[in-house]
Amino acid sequence: MGTEFYNNIYENPIIAAVNDLSKLDYAIKSPCKTIFLLKGDIFNLEEIVKKIKSNEMNVYVHLDLMDGFSKDTVALKYISEKIRPNGIITTKSNLIRKAKEFNVFAIQRLFIIDSLSLDTGVKSIHATKPDAVEILPGIMHKVTKYISNQTHIPVITGGLIKDKEDVIMSIKSGAIGISTSKQEIWYV
Repeated sequence: MGTEFYNNIYENPIIAAVNDLSKLDYAIKSPCKTIFLLKGDIFNLEEIVKKIKSNEMNVYVHLDLMDGFSKDTVALKYISEKIRPNGIITTKSNLIRKAKEFNVFAIQRLFIIDSLSLDTGVKSIHATKPDAVEILPGIMHKVTKYISNQTHIPVITGGLIKDKEDVIMSIKSGAIGISTSKQEIWYV
């Protein structure tokens, strides 16, 4: 299930995070192999996913950010079975568990703002066992290394990635990939 994800990340660890649909074509034309879709709705999601996949790119839909869908198991099932992205992203542990039951590649997104959220995040990763975890902000290199070492789950960093140095530091800290909406970094 995750082989394609890991192969693409190995070829190019930069993930185009599309949070503005006017940037979708730029992401598709970029050297990135993977798109994290952070924008869409019940009316356009299927068309967007088809467009990305027809350009031989993988797409992972952030369930929490799709308009018009409830943030529950029914939406997860509908999106995974009818729209068929390569996987999903969510902050919700219950949806990670369900995605695993449905055999859907699942990326758990964690916002690390303090020691408590770090501890809670590590416990959540151990409990849900996502296929990968995305931590934000992505410029916390000690935290990246800690989560990678504590969970042995592939880590992606995202948020506040501003330049090539942030990318290099993330990789050195144990991240397998870097998601960013900053177009210049798509070409690093």
